[in-house]
Amino acid sequence: MMTFNQWQKEVDGWIRDVGVRYFDVKTNTILLMEECGEFARYIARVHGEQSFKKTRSDEEAKMEIQSEMADIFFVLTCLANQMDISIEDILKENIKKKTWRDKDRHQANKKLK
Repeated sequence: MMTFNQWQKEVDGWIRDVGVRYFDVKTNTILLMEECGEFARYIARVHGEQSFKKTRSDEEAKMEIQSEMADIFFVLTCLANQMDISIEDILKENIKKKTWRDKDRHQANKKLK
């Protein structure tokens, strides 16, 4: 299993070897939004009320969703690398924040029962 730190190094190596260089932060942010839109389009068709123009099997649709999710994570990793942000560190901090902030809220939410 790969750690987030290893993943960030792998993406950085790929960018330097194959991608030549990072796109600037603004371009990568725009690309991230584009990838999120593509992901949302598949979710709308698989889990929402829209349909595909061309019929897809459940497995094909799942593979497309997985591909878009991976694209999102790749671009997000590029942005983290460019801004010298450790994904591993920020995720650890984020779960601490959510745990402290929401420790009672979700348990008390009648809508979740």
